[in-house]
Amino acid sequence: MRDTEVLVVGAGLAGLTCALRLEAAGVDVTVIEAGDAPGGRVRTDRVDGFLLDRGFQVLNPIYPRVRHYADVDELGLRSFTAGLALRSSRTPDLQILADPRREPQLIPQTLRSGKLHPASLAALTRWAGSALVSDWAIENLTGDDDTRAESMDRSGLIGPLRKVIDRYLAGVLLEDEGSTSTAFTRLMVRKLYRGVPGLPTGGMQALPDQLASKLVRPVELNTRAVEISPGRVRTEDEQEITADLVVVATDPIAAADLVGAPVPQGKGVTTHWFSADEAPTDLKMIVLDVRDEHGPVVDTCVISNVAPDYAPEGKHLIQASSLLPTNGSPVADDEVRKHVSEIYGVDASGWQLLRRDDIPYAVPAQPAPFVANRGMEIEPGLIVAGDWVDHASIQGAMVSGERAAEGWLHRLDGGQREMQDPVDTGL
Repeated sequence: MRDTEVLVVGAGLAGLTCALRLEAAGVDVTVIEAGDAPGGRVRTDRVDGFLLDRGFQVLNPIYPRVRHYADVDELGLRSFTAGLALRSSRTPDLQILADPRREPQLIPQTLRSGKLHPASLAALTRWAGSALVSDWAIENLTGDDDTRAESMDRSGLIGPLRKVIDRYLAGVLLEDEGSTSTAFTRLMVRKLYRGVPGLPTGGMQALPDQLASKLVRPVELNTRAVEISPGRVRTEDEQEITADLVVVATDPIAAADLVGAPVPQGKGVTTHWFSADEAPTDLKMIVLDVRDEHGPVVDTCVISNVAPDYAPEGKHLIQASSLLPTNGSPVADDEVRKHVSEIYGVDASGWQLLRRDDIPYAVPAQPAPFVANRGMEIEPGLIVAGDWVDHASIQGAMVSGERAAEGWLHRLDGGQREMQDPVDTGL
C-alpha cells in the first residue's frame, strides 16, 4: 500500500490538467493510466509509416486552457485553410467558401460559389451575430435555449448556405438532425470564427504527451484501476493506493463501471483512413458534400496536404468521417469508398484502407438547454472529471480537470480561496 495526497485515475486531457494545476500549488499528485501512453481519446498511432489519430481530430489554438497549459509553438501546429470545399450539383469542380478575413485571395472563388445570397447572410448574422462579438459573455450560455434547427428556422436561415452550415456542423457536433443546443452550437461557431484549427507535428498525441512531460511525477502507464472507493484505489496488479482525494478522469463509460457515475448520451463517429499514391486535391480544406442526395461521409480531407508528416514520402493520407448511429448498422467500407470517389471526382477504388475507427462515444451530446459545470462529486473524497461533466471539446475536458483541482485547493484553504475561472469557456 502507498499513499498520495491526490490520485488521478486517467491521463486524458482532464486528468493531466488536474494534475498540473495541483502540482503547481504544491500538492502531491499521482496519475495512473490504463493505456500505454497518455491522452485518453486523444491518441495517435503509427501504421505503415502513417500517423493515424483515433478518429479525425483537430486542435484549435484559440482555446484558453490549451494556451495556458501547453506551449502551442512547440506543438508545431499546421493550420487548415480557413474555408470549406464543397461538392455541389452546380459544377463538376469543387467550390470554395472561404473566410475573407483570413483568405482574401479566395474571395473571387467564394463569391462564385453561389452560397452567399444577401438574405442568407442576413439570416446568418441574426442567428450567430451575438456569439461573434468580442464582449460575448458566459451569460449567453444560460437562460432560454432551444435546438439549433429551431433557432436557425426562426432566424430565416434557409437555402444553400443553410445546407452548407448543416453539413459542416454535422461533422463538428456529430449529429445531422439539428438536435444540439443553440447555445452550445453558437459556442462552437465562435470558436471557429476566432481561431483556425490545425494538426500538431507528430499527431494529436503531441498535446497530451507535452502536458504529461510537464508533470513532476511521471504518469504511471499500464496501470488499470479495477476498484475505486473514496480515498482508495485497487489496481489490476493488486496495488492499493490511498489518497485524500480520488479524481476519476476517464471516459464516462469507464467512470460508470468504476464508480457508478451516470453516463450522459453520447455521439459516435466512424473515420476511414485511406492511403493514395496521388492526392485527390491539393486543397488544405475540409470537403463537404452539399448535394441533395449524398452518401454517408459528413466530411473528408487530405490530411497530408495540411500535415505532410502524417504520411510517408510519396504517399497521401485521406480521412473520411461518417456518423456512427447508436442504433442501427455502422456504415459499410464500400459505401464510404464510393462516396469519397464522388466527392473528389476521382476513382478511389485503388486507395488502400489503412484502418477504420469506430468510436461509439466520441463526444457527449449537448442537448437543449445547455448545461455547463455539471456536478463532479460522487461521494466526499471521490469526484469525476472529463468533457462530459463540462462541455464537449478539448477546452471542456481541460476546464473540468482544472475545476477538479480548484475545488480541492479551495477545500485545503478552508473555503477562503476563490476558485480560479470556475467556468471559463473563454471562447
